[in-house]
Amino acid sequence: MAFTGNEAEQITLATAIEWTSNFRTNAPRGSTLAHFFGKTIINQILAQPGCVGIRVYNSIETETGKKQLIMVGADAQEKDLYNGIIAERSYLCPPFCGDGSPLSS
Repeated sequence: MAFTGNEAEQITLATAIEWTSNFRTNAPRGSTLAHFFGKTIINQILAQPGCVGIRVYNSIETETGKKQLIMVGADAQEKDLYNGIIAERSYLCPPFCGDGSPLSS
């Protein structure tokens, strides 16, 4: 299968609330609920030649032991564009959750 750039699908707010609630209910106390990446780095990844989307890897910071996500562009042949821009160190929720989102409370 080749990537087209149309992978994944939109879900409803109700489904997103249900799924994030499921995670919060089952996650250990103090777990990271979300990761925030700014649009600048996302746009830089997507602007790379041949990039049709972003792959997100789970990782753990060596210095802190905290779970992080690594974002890398991917091409139509499903290959990581690892010689290009790689994003890391997202802003974690908590503490950067925003106020009143039904996805984090």
